Formats: sequence, structure tokens, C-alpha cells
Amino acid sequence: MSTIASTADVIRTHAKERGDKVAIVQDEHRQTWAELDRRSNRVANALAAAGVGPEDRVAFIDKNGYEYFEVFFGCAKLNAVTVNVNWRLAPPEIAWIVNNAEAKVFFFGEEFADAVAQIRGDLRSVATFVCLGDDDRFDTYETWLSDDTTDPGIEAAGADVAFQLYSSGTTGLPKGVMLSNDNLFALAPDAADIWGFHHSMVNMVAMPLFHIGGAGWAVAGMYFGATSVIVREIDPAALIDLIGTHHITHAFLVPAVFQFMLMMPNVGDGDYSSLEYLVYGASPITEEVLAGSVTTFGCKFAQAYGLTETTGAIVTLPPEDHDPDGPNAHRLRSAGKANGNVELRIVDPDSFEDVPTGEVGEILTRSNQNMVGYWRNPEGTEAAYVDGDWFRTGDVGYLDEEGYLYIHDRVKDMIVSGGENVYPAEVENALMKHPGIADVAVIGVPDDKWGEVGKAMVVKAEGQDPSPEEIIAYAREQLAGFKVPKSVDFIAEIPRNPTGKMLKKDLRAPFWEGRERNVN
Repeated sequence: MSTIASTADVIRTHAKERGDKVAIVQDEHRQTWAELDRRSNRVANALAAAGVGPEDRVAFIDKNGYEYFEVFFGCAKLNAVTVNVNWRLAPPEIAWIVNNAEAKVFFFGEEFADAVAQIRGDLRSVATFVCLGDDDRFDTYETWLSDDTTDPGIEAAGADVAFQLYSSGTTGLPKGVMLSNDNLFALAPDAADIWGFHHSMVNMVAMPLFHIGGAGWAVAGMYFGATSVIVREIDPAALIDLIGTHHITHAFLVPAVFQFMLMMPNVGDGDYSSLEYLVYGASPITEEVLAGSVTTFGCKFAQAYGLTETTGAIVTLPPEDHDPDGPNAHRLRSAGKANGNVELRIVDPDSFEDVPTGEVGEILTRSNQNMVGYWRNPEGTEAAYVDGDWFRTGDVGYLDEEGYLYIHDRVKDMIVSGGENVYPAEVENALMKHPGIADVAVIGVPDDKWGEVGKAMVVKAEGQDPSPEEIIAYAREQLAGFKVPKSVDFIAEIPRNPTGKMLKKDLRAPFWEGRERNVN
């Protein structure tokens, strides 16, 4: 295989070397590498005609679909940057991200056309709106595409930003994580050793493409020339059938999906003979679900730990540590060991001095997977690093004598619910607009299905008596569904320290009592 150093190289290389091989499968749609190459050329030339050039931003929002990769590689051929927008966001949240990214072109699925129409007048930089379906209010993708199938031939440097994902900050404002070609391809070549990637693999792309676990996983497989089977929406029963139908070899899923698959009536009828590796991440897996999955699916399992800012996985728990009855069963509580190009440190979160082995502290990481920085946010970028190039993960844990990383808690108050990051400050800011709320703190509490979910601890405004149902309904009007608290408790006051900072640890403590760690 020729040397691949940029996202544009992926499509150009495989179109030349294995053009007749199927690159993408989605339902009845099949597309070879040569066809994907031609279609992405048509996208690139249409984008150029719309004024898009190197490092310009192009926004995209839709559920998983083959069109995303046509746009992604079309942008790559112009050295432009794809901005993946979370389709679960509310319209005002979508508008904020598109404006912050200064996107010139906005692609969106047909089911999001109404949301885009609602915010169209608020989008300051977008000059071209392209609907992936049919909607007479906008340009339609198929008619918008250029007829020119030639490659514009623009090359990208390793340090150039390839795509931009948004990761909300503790202040409630999303941050645009800039990932370069070098970031993306720091891990990809090692995926052969870490997860058994190879050119004949059939890779299930099931996680949302606005996640690093969706887009990053897909691109890593495409680096090898894999066939990617695109899953538009997670349906556990359908996933079981999909594995046998398309002879899936590799997939990345969150533990909750494995749990749901094991509950499906058709789980015992599935054909899993093609499976080689199942990788999970975003939250730990219970021993019960892991044991059931290993027995049912009969392949190798690996856990991946990482962040958007680290271009995904930096730590892996390998298959040999996934036997609940084996000599390494104690390691199932760990996230694994650092990947080959990754360094880890555990430091005191105040002094940033290294702590002894086995002692809990903040997890820092250094590798060439660390992001370029936060878009238009130099202060946030500077705060994210210590000692120059050590990235602050915001997670708290420890390293044992063998180098295994154990995650204990979070420095930040982020809640991870079903693999989605929820930042309490953003939820609190939305809830504080309710006239019946005088003060509020949002905390994560354990949940058997989602790992943890949000709970709003509310101080009622004087003379007001809102119900929990009223507050939750109000939150649904302001926020994406996964950010909405699942329950509301009323308290007399929010505990705070002398500087006024909420003591959320005190609020969380009763709900996590008796548990080994304060993340689930």
C-alpha cells in the first residue's frame, strides 16, 4: 500500500490500487473506491465553485450515511475542514456551532431541513445550503453536485486540520477540537497491532459520525482499505442480523449496545462466525455484560480509552485481559495500557507534580495524537496543556506497577451517559432561565442502563412551586434530549465553598455510596 499521510491520500490511494473493491455499504447502497473517488471529486469541484478553499470550514449534520464520506473526502481534496455537528442538538445549539466554525457551506439531512430553516437567518457565514434529500427551500444534493469528476489535486500538509469535532466545555460553550492529518494517522498504522485491522476487514460504522468513535473509527478502517458498513441508527436486533449478512469482522460499540443486543430475541440465532474484534469504549463494561458478550459473539474484545482531543484511543485493554475467570480478571476494572506512541502521567491536579505509582491524581497524556487546539479559543487551548505538550484529560485515576491505568473519578463535573458527554454547567445555564428556579446544580447519578444520568438538584424560587415534570419538560425545550436531567430533587440550598463554587462532590456522595468508583 502506498504511503498515506492525509485524508485525501486515503481515497486517492485506494481508488488507484483497489478501485473495484467495495468501500461503503449502506442498506442496498454499494459504492466502490473508484465510485467514491468520482463522487468526492464532484463534491470538491462544487465546493470550489461555492468559494471553499484550503482550511475553510464545511458543516455537516445528518445521521450516519454514505453521503458524509463523499463530503468528507471532497473537502479533503480541497484541504478544507469538515465540521461534524451533533444531530441530537436543539436548533439554537446547532446555530452556535455553525457560526463558531464560520462554515461557508452547510450540508444537512432531509429530516433536519426544518431545523435548518428555523435558524437559517441566524447563520452568519453560510452562503450555500445543501439538503441531502428533497426540499424545495434548499439546493438538493444530487442536483448541486458538479458534473466535473476530475480531482482538483490540492495537497495537504500533515499539520493541516483535517476535521473539526465539537466537545462541550465546562463553561457550557462547545469547543471546536481541531484534528490534523498527523493526529489522525498517528494511531491508524498501529491499529493493525492494537485491534487486528487489515485491508480485507469489514468494518461496522455504527457510532454517530459526530463522535470520534464514529468518524475516527471509520477513517482508521478506511486507511487500510476496509469495506465500511454504515449503520444509520442503532437497532440492537438489526445489528445482530447485520453481522451475519455482511460478514462483519470489526466493530466499535459502547457497552450499553452490547447489553441491549444480549437482550434481543434473535441473539441466539445470529451468525457471528466472521467476527474478529469487538472494541468498546466511552464507559466501562460490567463483568456480566462482558462475560455474556464473549460467550455469545466468540471473538476478541478490547477496551479503548481516549478523548476527542486525543483523536480517540490512547489506552487499550487487550483481548488477553478480557477473561472474567482468568488470571488477569482484576484488570477488567482498568482501562488498559498506553498505546505505543502514548505517554501517561498521573499528577497532583493543583501542583501538577507527579504522584507515586498507585496514587490517584489527574491523568495527563502526551503523544502526536493530541489535538492542534481549540478553534478560535487560545485561552482554552493553553489551559488544556501542562508543561508545554502534556494534555489534561480531566479524568482522575492511577497507574499500577504494570502500567495499567485505572480511572477513578473526574476532575471536571462531566457526566457520561450512554457514551454521550453532558456538561452540567450548560444544563444549569438553561434551567436557570426557568422562573421557578432560584438555584440549581446538575450531577451525575448511577444508572443501570446508561452508566450514569443527570439529576437536577433544584432550589425553588420564592413563591414558586414547579414540579419535577415541569422542569424536565422545560429542559427539553432548551436542550438536546440526552442532556435533559432524568430526575429532579428539591433542596433548601446548594452547598458551596467560601469562594462560591458548588460542592458537587457532596451532592453526589449519597448516590454513589458503596460503589468502588465515582464514575459508572
